[in-house]
Amino acid sequence: MTTLQDTPALRQTDLFISGQGGYHTYRIPSLLVTAAGTILAFCEGRKHSRADSGDIDIVLRRSTDNGETWSEMQVVADAGPDVFGNPCPVQDRATGAIWLPINWNLAEGPESMIVRGAAPRGVWLLRSDDDGVTWSAPVEITGQVKPAGWRWYATGPGHGIQLASGRLLIPCDFSVGQPDPEHRYFGSHIIYSDDHGATWRVGGAILGQVNECLAVQLSDGAVYLNMRAYHGRNRRAGAWSYDEGLTWSEAQLDEALVEPICQAGLLGLPDDRVLFSNPASTARERLTVRVSADRCRSWSAGLVLHAGPSAYSDLALAPDGQVCCLYERGDAHPYERITFARFGCEGW
Repeated sequence: MTTLQDTPALRQTDLFISGQGGYHTYRIPSLLVTAAGTILAFCEGRKHSRADSGDIDIVLRRSTDNGETWSEMQVVADAGPDVFGNPCPVQDRATGAIWLPINWNLAEGPESMIVRGAAPRGVWLLRSDDDGVTWSAPVEITGQVKPAGWRWYATGPGHGIQLASGRLLIPCDFSVGQPDPEHRYFGSHIIYSDDHGATWRVGGAILGQVNECLAVQLSDGAVYLNMRAYHGRNRRAGAWSYDEGLTWSEAQLDEALVEPICQAGLLGLPDDRVLFSNPASTARERLTVRVSADRCRSWSAGLVLHAGPSAYSDLALAPDGQVCCLYERGDAHPYERITFARFGCEGW
């Protein structure tokens, strides 16, 4: 396994530092490189605490020079005292529109209440037509994409993808029924749009011991879904779809992808390789980027970006061909800052 000291070309910049900019903590990174070459770095700005509930906004910084310099932070979505979270952007190649699905819930209605059916959780959508400079007001689409009986719901977090057919696809997760110790009530699914974001539908779902997920389309047209898993094995789960996300194969644990039960990043490269990032440990530490050259069937040992505390991440490809990773890291705990790393994708 390669460490960052072995990679002189690796550069890292702290974009969001907890305690600065009016927010107690920044979490849940999301990356998108636009057709114009702008890098959009999203995350949640948590006003008063590190908690997943409370006053939480979606914030953004932009770079138009491959990550060399960055704009000041802007607030993209603000639900007042409540939560807007889980950014998962995707851009439509045909129209240029950038769609940003996010989630809403009450500040005093956390996940523990939502999964019991005691508090609401919704899905909202924003649009930008000027490369992320300005954004529409959030519009609720819960009725389009959340079936009756579903309780928890999360878009991404990370980024969505556009399939070769033009379908926009957002990886999501949900819960249904009463919580149980084995997490059989958690599931992964996708939502999709075939009309350039005008309407959205629910695609295939996998129920039982999986939730936060990411997707990539492979050169044979198959869509690979990589999922956070609760099987007690500290391994990621994977599934494949051969009908653009309408149905999925049975989820299988991947012995090569060790995880502490955490979110991860996934990115397809133009040469058909796939990159994967996560804290490759049984604890939230050792943020590692791996590569697969056989359509996600096996993975390299990887490149360690940060050996210390680390957690959520997302991946993108800069216009200059460098790999970008936006991830949570710190010295005492993983949520001290969100860092933008840029590096080559050869030799590891």
